Amino acid sequence: MTTPKHARYAYRGRVPHEVIKTTEFSLLPPLPGEARVSVLASPVNPSDVLQLTGDYGQLPPLPAVGGNEGVGRVEEINGDPHGLEEGDIVLLPLGCGTWSTHLNLPVRELVKLPHDVDPVQLSMLSVNPPTAALMLSDIVELQPGDWVVQNAANSAVGGYVSQIARRRGINVVNVVRRESAIEAVWQAGGEHALVDAEDLPERLQEAVGKVQVKLALDCVGGVHTEHLARCLAPGGTLVNYGAMGGERCMVSPRYLVFNGLNLRGFWLAQWLRKARPERRQALFAELAAMVAEGTLHATVQASYGIDHVREAVHAASTGARHGKIVIEPNGPSRAAI
Repeated sequence: MTTPKHARYAYRGRVPHEVIKTTEFSLLPPLPGEARVSVLASPVNPSDVLQLTGDYGQLPPLPAVGGNEGVGRVEEINGDPHGLEEGDIVLLPLGCGTWSTHLNLPVRELVKLPHDVDPVQLSMLSVNPPTAALMLSDIVELQPGDWVVQNAANSAVGGYVSQIARRRGINVVNVVRRESAIEAVWQAGGEHALVDAEDLPERLQEAVGKVQVKLALDCVGGVHTEHLARCLAPGGTLVNYGAMGGERCMVSPRYLVFNGLNLRGFWLAQWLRKARPERRQALFAELAAMVAEGTLHATVQASYGIDHVREAVHAASTGARHGKIVIEPNGPSRAAI
C-alpha cells in the first residue's frame, strides 16, 4: 500500500486553496465493524470550498480533512461484512473527509455500487443528484408536461435537473449568467437556454410561449431571485438552494404578495436527517442506476491527484469553469473529460 495521505486544514481563511495542504498520516487497522476503503474519486463541491472559508452552514471541527462525498474500493473488512466483499465499489458516507487515499469507515454506512461504472461519475452521487431529484419531486407535485425554470443551469445541479426532468417528462427553461455558459447547458442535455437579465420573463415567453411555470429553482440569489419569481405563474413556488452570486435573495412584495408566490429553501442535509433509511436507499439506488445506464452524468473539467489538492481547490473556486473538479487520491491527474 502506498503511503497514506490526506488533504488537511487547521484553520479557515478567505483564500481557500491556501488553508489546505497534503500531509501523510498513519492508517490504523480497521476496528471491528469497520472497513478499510481506498478512495477512488471525490469532487470539489462549492460546499467544500465554503467550509474552507468558514462560510458554510455546517462546519466540521478543526483540524479537519477536506471532502464531503466520494466513492471507494473496499480493501479489508473487520467483522460482519453486511453484504459487502473486498473489492466492492462503495459510496462513502457524507462528511467523512473524502480527500484522502484511505479511510476506515463503519461497514453499515457504506452503500454498494455497480462495478462497471466510471468511479468519477459515481463519486458525485451523494450531493448534487439527490438535490436535483428531490427539488423536482418533494417541493411541488409536478406532472409530465409541466414547466420549471432554473438559474445557474450550467452548474452540476443544473445539469442534473435537466437530465432528471427530461426522464420524467418535465420541461425546463435554463438560465445562465453569461453567454459563454450556454454551451455547457446544451452539453449537459438542457434546452431553452437564456442569459439572465431584467427582461427574462418576456424572453422566456418568446422562447417557449405563455406557459404556466409552476416551480423556479434559484442558486444565485440577489436580483436574480426576483427575475425567476417574475417568471412564475400566480401561486407558483420559488426554491432557493444556494447563493452563488454572494448576495441575499431579493424579491419585491409586488411579485411575492400580489402573485401569491411561495418562497422556501432547500438543504439536502436537512432532508437526509429526516428521511427514513429505506427512502434514502431507494433514492440513491435510483440515481446509481441512472448513472450506470448513462442518463445521468456531469461534465468533468479536470481531475487532480492528492498531491495537487491546492491546485484542485483553486480551480474549483474560479467562476468560469465548464465542468466539475475532481480529486482522485490514488490515481493520476487527467485532462478534462
